[in-house]
Amino acid sequence: MNCALWAGRSQANTSSMLNPELKLNTKIFDKDVAQAPIRQGFGEGLVEAGEKNEQVVGVCADLTESTKMDLFAKKFPNRFIEMGVAEQNLASVASGLAAMGKIPFISSYAMFSPGRNWEQIRTTICYNNRPVKIAGSHAGVSVGPDGGTHQAIEDIAITRVIPRMVVISPCDSIEAKKATLLSAETDTPVYLRLAREKTPIITTLETPFAIGKAMSVWTSSKPKVGIIATGGLLYHAIMAAKELEDEGTEVEVMNLSSIKPLDREAIIALAKKTGRLVTVEEHQVSGGMGGAVSECLAEEYPVPIQFVGIRDEFGQTGTPAELLRHFGLDKEGIKKGVKIALAK
Repeated sequence: MNCALWAGRSQANTSSMLNPELKLNTKIFDKDVAQAPIRQGFGEGLVEAGEKNEQVVGVCADLTESTKMDLFAKKFPNRFIEMGVAEQNLASVASGLAAMGKIPFISSYAMFSPGRNWEQIRTTICYNNRPVKIAGSHAGVSVGPDGGTHQAIEDIAITRVIPRMVVISPCDSIEAKKATLLSAETDTPVYLRLAREKTPIITTLETPFAIGKAMSVWTSSKPKVGIIATGGLLYHAIMAAKELEDEGTEVEVMNLSSIKPLDREAIIALAKKTGRLVTVEEHQVSGGMGGAVSECLAEEYPVPIQFVGIRDEFGQTGTPAELLRHFGLDKEGIKKGVKIALAK
């Protein structure tokens, strides 16, 4: 066993740890842990997908640099279309390109795509089962100073409800790159949820990733609570797990980046193992990842669930750290959620 995976903690003093089978970043607990924007992984993955398949094209709605599609536009200028501020056209044109055999990736802020063009995505893309890949950047409240108008905290709900849509919320830039590459190989519509700010690198190039599969990143021999997190908040969930372990409470943390299709088997197994769950997401509690988890368990194996997320509010203006703390989405908020779950 690689002792570095204990992140400086003694094997004799703990029964919880980062899952060594996943070959995660061994420096995750360092103060200077490497960070990168999740959207950067999308941009890099799109370039690589374009190198592998000349049918891959990029279409953007006037936010090429912000969504990191500029990397693709510079590499393949003849396979890139700038639509301007016209998100409805963005989706409709992409559907037409897909009908002609192309593999279109479209990008904008998540508030505008899928937010503004939801009907076009539903009818021209998903209804016709066109393999368009939708990259929604700047999702969640960690957009920060842009404020509530630009903070997409409903996008999981409006995409996962559409038939044929795949919904992925990567935990870091490396996973975002892998998700982008795999998306290019699917024959279905895909929504990629991307964050703006730099987030800690949790995974490595050797960490496995598959659409429809969840992974337990922090394991325990006798967990009392299962924490299921998605996106950039997975890092905060791992930090909370480490502190809870130090305080005498063992938990298990699952990375649920594939929200649809859902890894029902893994979720049910975690519920059976722990008896109670906490879901963590930078999204409205209603209709989000936690809702997908609870729908699954209501049918298969009901257990008490505490939801950590936005509770029927709009976002606000502030720094990303301030907003995560305000909405109870940071490490302390997750620990509070675990304690509430334990009391149920």
